Amino acid sequence: MENDNLNIEESFTGEVRREPDMGAIEKILADAGRNIDETGKFDIEIKPDRTADDLRNNRPGEHLREKILNLPELPGVYMYIDRHGKVIYVGKAKRLKRRVSSYFNRRHDSIKTNLLVRNIVDMRFIVVGSEEDALHLENAMIKAYQPHYNVLLKDDKSYPWIVVTKELYPRVFMTREKGIEGKYYGPYSNQQSAKVVLQLIRDVFPLRSCRHQLEEKNIARGKFSLCLDYHIKKCSGCCRGLINPEDYGKYVQQVRQILNGETLVLENYLKEEMSRLSEEWKFEEAQVVKEKYEAVKRYNAKSVIAVTEEADADMFAYDESGDSAYVNFMHLHNGAVVQSLNMEFRRRLAETPAEILSMAIAEIGRRFSRKFSSVIVPFEPDVEFEGVSFVVPKRGDKKKILDVGLKNVRQYMADKEKMAEKLDPEKGVEKLMEQMKSDFRLSVQPRHIECFDNSNIQGTNPVASCVVFRNGKPSKKDYRHFIIKTVEGPDDFASMKEVLHRRYSRMMAEGESLPQLVVVDGGKGQLSAAVEAFDEMGIRGEVALVGIAKRLEEIYFPGDQLPLYIDKKSRSLQVVQALRDEAHRFGITHHRLRRSKGQVVSELDSIKGVGEATSKTLMKTFKSVKRIKEASEEEIISAIGKSKGKLVYSHFHKD
Repeated sequence: MENDNLNIEESFTGEVRREPDMGAIEKILADAGRNIDETGKFDIEIKPDRTADDLRNNRPGEHLREKILNLPELPGVYMYIDRHGKVIYVGKAKRLKRRVSSYFNRRHDSIKTNLLVRNIVDMRFIVVGSEEDALHLENAMIKAYQPHYNVLLKDDKSYPWIVVTKELYPRVFMTREKGIEGKYYGPYSNQQSAKVVLQLIRDVFPLRSCRHQLEEKNIARGKFSLCLDYHIKKCSGCCRGLINPEDYGKYVQQVRQILNGETLVLENYLKEEMSRLSEEWKFEEAQVVKEKYEAVKRYNAKSVIAVTEEADADMFAYDESGDSAYVNFMHLHNGAVVQSLNMEFRRRLAETPAEILSMAIAEIGRRFSRKFSSVIVPFEPDVEFEGVSFVVPKRGDKKKILDVGLKNVRQYMADKEKMAEKLDPEKGVEKLMEQMKSDFRLSVQPRHIECFDNSNIQGTNPVASCVVFRNGKPSKKDYRHFIIKTVEGPDDFASMKEVLHRRYSRMMAEGESLPQLVVVDGGKGQLSAAVEAFDEMGIRGEVALVGIAKRLEEIYFPGDQLPLYIDKKSRSLQVVQALRDEAHRFGITHHRLRRSKGQVVSELDSIKGVGEATSKTLMKTFKSVKRIKEASEEEIISAIGKSKGKLVYSHFHKD
């Protein structure tokens, strides 16, 4: 499809700016026979004809129903308009009539979709040649009018590029704007990646870094002075004409090889050049080339992901968190990443991963004027792109590339979430608490959570631990240890019941507020014991209770026969796992301490005439039983007195 429908202006700072072209929009919407004003509204008066019953059941009014019945079964783009004449949603369809009809005459699972349907009073559509054309037009329309219910591409970051300037002696540097004449490479997904490439170039090639206007007449007049870079061999002295443009251009050509991802080719060339110079007994020159070769080789060891059969490879990786979806694009040449970009899409309705992946592919293709042939993806997009084959690898080099992309997109997602929490910590906590409230079927946010774990070895030294999280973070001052008092032998269920009784009976007696959620480490058995304790204390229903089993991370609820499996990437499950692990660590530490103390005391207690106070004095003085054994009789006597000192010394030195 001809891309003359919208005037799309690309900002090279990474921000996407769209200015609607009123003439082009009128042309696109010729079938509507209407105009759109500067605010993106139709200049028509729409009178809603939907009754209250229609709104409740998502039925269209008579005016809208007639339009839907006359829709063609062809690919195209449809626009929903509210009672103010504003475009509130733009969508694409392989078959317009089937897609538009699916919104009406039924209730949707998504609350937002139901709200969208209730606000629709009119509809416009454009028929195009293929589903891919519909995708491109949908993207353009979304960016032109920013409809309230559409996926929003969050492109608020300017990405760095590396530019090779168009000058007599070109410069190579990093920039975020494309205002300088030259060849641009990138973008790079983060500044550090660009810096690594630049550092390699500066280690290998003596290129200038100054901003002087090095024209032939200025150099001939001796207008410039040699700087420190020349004296430390970081620059070839082009400002004084010490290298001619042709020889300098050879360096620039090799720099372009690096920026194009042809570093393996450059590595082989330098290796051959080093061998040639050595054979000609030009050892000093060979040493210079060797240093360049080793620098390129070190870079390749870190940057080359995998060498596939094709010289070029394009990859899209996908991940999501809440209402946000994240996509990483990478273009590789000979296994080296030469282009990388991260994108965030903010969902407004229940858009599928396949739909968002299609939008990302179309956006990258438009932004970089790329024509894809074979693309590595984690799953198939929902649109068939003409001439493009999609590969979903399960193993091999292409799977390695996809894994690197997935690692990148997850890091980008984590960085975005950390930044959002740093700017507004309470918002991050609120989001987490709401997610946990939903995942664990709670009536209130679990701001205060406690987790219990038992520790014993064959029934010896049984202890339990209680760890406390507030607002999703450990509150270590509230941690508690318990020594099991009423249970004989290794009975985890009875031990759990005793500890819960002691913990919450005391909290209620002292007037402390109870937690909103209690987690017990274990499956149905531990959970049943906890339920009995809660029933006896009369707090069941007041405090939510769940159990977490270790093997498959199942979450058990009281009374449910089957466990709940929460998404492994969910922060709700991660918080509960952290609780469980912290309770286990805290309990094991206490148990080991008690066990070691028990072993020490039993050995000293076996000495007749030596009591607990004397044992403590000995341990405080000598720190261990081993040191007591190695101490002289005089040292022991000076610590605990003559009579007891002789007893202890003779016990360890019977021979």
